[in-house]
Amino acid sequence: MGCPHSLEDYQIETLDCNAIFPVVQWLVNRIRLSLSDDENQQELNVMNQLKLLRERIDKEGASIAVQKLISLMESLKHLERQESEFQPNCNVTRLELQAEVIELEGRIASGCDRKSLSHSLNQSFIEPLEKLNSAKRELAARYRAIVAVKRQLDDVPSQSELIQYERRFSELYVHIQEKLRQTRKCYGTYNALLEIKELMLKETSLLNSISSQFQDAITSTAGRMKLIDSMEGIVKSSQQKLDKVQHGLLEEQKVCDALKQRYAVAVAEQRHCYSLLKAFQEECAMNEKLRCQTSI
Repeated sequence: MGCPHSLEDYQIETLDCNAIFPVVQWLVNRIRLSLSDDENQQELNVMNQLKLLRERIDKEGASIAVQKLISLMESLKHLERQESEFQPNCNVTRLELQAEVIELEGRIASGCDRKSLSHSLNQSFIEPLEKLNSAKRELAARYRAIVAVKRQLDDVPSQSELIQYERRFSELYVHIQEKLRQTRKCYGTYNALLEIKELMLKETSLLNSISSQFQDAITSTAGRMKLIDSMEGIVKSSQQKLDKVQHGLLEEQKVCDALKQRYAVAVAEQRHCYSLLKAFQEECAMNEKLRCQTSI
């Protein structure tokens, strides 16, 4: 264990106080220093972590992710309570160890049984080491808890990051709207061309039918009447399609007029905002000028 004093088995068995007493004193001093160093280091680490967390929270602002920060602050308060509860435990442990050391020194001075003394020395070696290891494990667990809380704080976006996310979402929304408008335009063009194609195919089929049947139909009265009825049906069907197209055109015209009206209102509002902004800037400049004059 790094003891500067040598101690042999026969010295313990013969209760050589001159050899045992320096070893016991060195062991007691080491236990005291170890507990004191661990206690001070633990308190220093906890206070540094709490200070860093408070500075980080004050820097980023309390309005960001309020609910999450409240839970994190509760965790920090819980850690502080644990740290304040650990301090009395360390003091109690230190007092107990001091009492044991005093008792051991008294037993060595009075010359007690060597087996009992050997057993007491072994217990004095084992129990403080177990307590020291337990304290180290507890300190490591608390440090891991503080690191976890710090990582959760790092996961909370700052104000600048939130502004950047909002700007990117706005740009993405504008891009999606533009793509949607282009897609609708392409679908509209495709549907119009498809309808034109169908009309041209029907017109071509009709002209071919008239051309093939015209000579046979014109030679007889019944054929002429049948041809006239067929032409009237075609004209009626074409008129219905024309009315449908005109109705759609009127609806689109109404939508276009409404959009033009909204655009005119938006332009007027924009001009009004520009005029208000210009007036505000002029007032700010005048106010600054007056402040400079009054300060002189």
